[in-house]
Amino acid sequence: MTTTSHELNDPRKIARRRRVFFTLVFMITGAATWLMADLLWRFDGRLAPLECAMLVLFVILFAQIALGFVTALTGFFISIRGGDRRQIANTIAPGEPPQLAGTAIVMPVFNEDVSRVFEGLRVVFRSLQETGRLEHFDFFILSDSNQPNQLVQEEVAWVELCKQVGGFGKIFYRKRRQQINKKAGNVADFLRRWGRKYRYMVVLDADSIMSGDALVKLVAMMGKNPGAGIIQTAPRLVNGETLYARLQQFANRLYSPLFLAGLNFWQQDTGNYWGHNAVIRVQPFIEHCGLPELPGREPFGGRILSHDFVEAALMRKAGWQVWLAGDIEGTYEEGPPTLIDSAKRDRRWCQGNMQHSWLLLAKGFRPVNRLHLLMGVMAYVSSPLWLLFMMLGTVYAFGVANSHGRSMGESFAGALAAHGDASVFGMPMQAAEAFALFLLTMVMLFASKFMSVFLTLKNRDAAESFGGRKNLVASTLLEVALSVFLAPVNMLFHSKFVVCTLLGKGVSWVTQKRGGDDGTDWREAIITHAPHIAFGLAWGALAFYIRPVFFWWLSPVLAGMVFSIPISIGLGKLRFGRAAAEAGLFLTPEETRPPYELRRLRLNLEECYKQMRPLDVLRADHGLLQAVLDPYVNAVHVSMLRQKETSSEEAREYFARLRERLLFEGPGGLAQKEKVGLLYDAESMIWLHRELWRRPARDLAEWWRLAVRQYNVLTTTPVTALYR
Repeated sequence: MTTTSHELNDPRKIARRRRVFFTLVFMITGAATWLMADLLWRFDGRLAPLECAMLVLFVILFAQIALGFVTALTGFFISIRGGDRRQIANTIAPGEPPQLAGTAIVMPVFNEDVSRVFEGLRVVFRSLQETGRLEHFDFFILSDSNQPNQLVQEEVAWVELCKQVGGFGKIFYRKRRQQINKKAGNVADFLRRWGRKYRYMVVLDADSIMSGDALVKLVAMMGKNPGAGIIQTAPRLVNGETLYARLQQFANRLYSPLFLAGLNFWQQDTGNYWGHNAVIRVQPFIEHCGLPELPGREPFGGRILSHDFVEAALMRKAGWQVWLAGDIEGTYEEGPPTLIDSAKRDRRWCQGNMQHSWLLLAKGFRPVNRLHLLMGVMAYVSSPLWLLFMMLGTVYAFGVANSHGRSMGESFAGALAAHGDASVFGMPMQAAEAFALFLLTMVMLFASKFMSVFLTLKNRDAAESFGGRKNLVASTLLEVALSVFLAPVNMLFHSKFVVCTLLGKGVSWVTQKRGGDDGTDWREAIITHAPHIAFGLAWGALAFYIRPVFFWWLSPVLAGMVFSIPISIGLGKLRFGRAAAEAGLFLTPEETRPPYELRRLRLNLEECYKQMRPLDVLRADHGLLQAVLDPYVNAVHVSMLRQKETSSEEAREYFARLRERLLFEGPGGLAQKEKVGLLYDAESMIWLHRELWRRPARDLAEWWRLAVRQYNVLTTTPVTALYR
């Protein structure tokens, strides 16, 4: 089913697809709006200001639901028909020799787990090596880390990795002194220095894994489609251990194929960029994707935090295509392990996406790119709008209850019947309309899940990859139930984030937690979720006062808020995640049939963590310890420092005092900024190494005496010294 590049970019077919898609979205939204307007109008024969506000909010929110539903429905019909010819992957014929060119694989990092970063890089390097196409690819670790331990461990890990895989001249490490504009600035700095040496660039996150076959195919697609500027893959979530992480990766793996097929149907050559696991044509990216400075100050103004959507829009504005390659296998990433960690990540994304409101009317952007930006804004703004809609609904219910008297009974049916002049299946017209609207909304919210299950169950092999048909159905039902409880908590999180952004409260750049310890502790859960519980209890009491039946209608929403602490704690526990895996729940194909790259990564990391056993008292400054104490590490570190201009006498005296303090007081007596300053000063690092081994032990701090005694234990094998 090969498609030529010319056929793929037929503007008439693309326009026809979008007309069909958005007409269907408009028709569904229009029908639901008519039902809602008629329902509100029938109570009083008019639309009061409160009812008008509810109707406006309903249209905005239901249009978002309709867009998602039609995307999934389109993907379902495409899957039933056997696939979509108009995918960029179809421009490569089976067995066709790939057209490759110089490609930089760049991985920006910021205080990440060094073992995970470099073992992941090792896996990608080895996988590419096995394709026989490694000569076309170079690797760059672009570090913005600012912790002393990280700086040294990254350097040592880079040298060891290069020694072990023969990577000198293929794997490069760069430490940036000034962390300007975060990840986007890091990549931009790389492009200014080295970008013109490469035709393409593949951007990876610190937790990304891509197979060699996937990378070769992506670059080959670029070569076959000279008008493509960005090709974005759809990475699978993997390696989740907590129940929350397993829940997310199960949902991602089961439901995303439907949405990806639907997205490709209407996006076509105006897709989006998600910031990683994508291939980019370097020259147009350099020329056209420089990020503008937004007017005003953070959080709305200043440098753009969420750069990827904007870069896709700028690339498309310049006439280059942006494609989604959702059917490419061998592309993976990891997700946050707990609900609270996910919320912390969303806090950053919320501010970045809300900045896009400045760009919705930017000159020259394509309509589909404007829609992408709007969808990014609405991903967070919809939460406070839903909350406002339900609050107005509560006020409206209170008004209905008072206007018709509480003696009419404990259901809305009595109030509805008071104005009923027709019936449907024995129900008053208003009750029938309300039920139809509710049913339509529920179908549109959950249909995508059950369509995905239906397609998977049709294919016996696919069902077995999720643990079998029974386990697949049970996992889906549990996921649906848990998502109902999680939705109101996320609604409150996002509402708070939007309000904080509107009030001018920005966010700092912190390392994303990707796994490790056993979930959320009780103190953090109580502090984080106490406002959710208080809000849920107050809202529930008001709803019950209005009418008990109204309270029971709201109970699924209220339950998620009231029980948010045990839900958050339980979902973050490793033992619950492992128990679910043993029971065959929330399994994914990457677990039941793990690809070679993921198996290799897991084995390497298990071996790495066994080797990392420094004493607790030394662990906090282990990187600084190695750089000063170990001759090999000291030499590597000093060789990577930049040549400095002659320092002033004042600067030399300052560093001399710091060096003496470090030897006599130990690293605990220095601030982090002072430790980093010493690490960047070559003269100080050479002096410290010499003096540490020259001076008698009695002249050193107890910390250093302990470090020397443990030297053979602490430096036996670097954390990446594996040969798989």
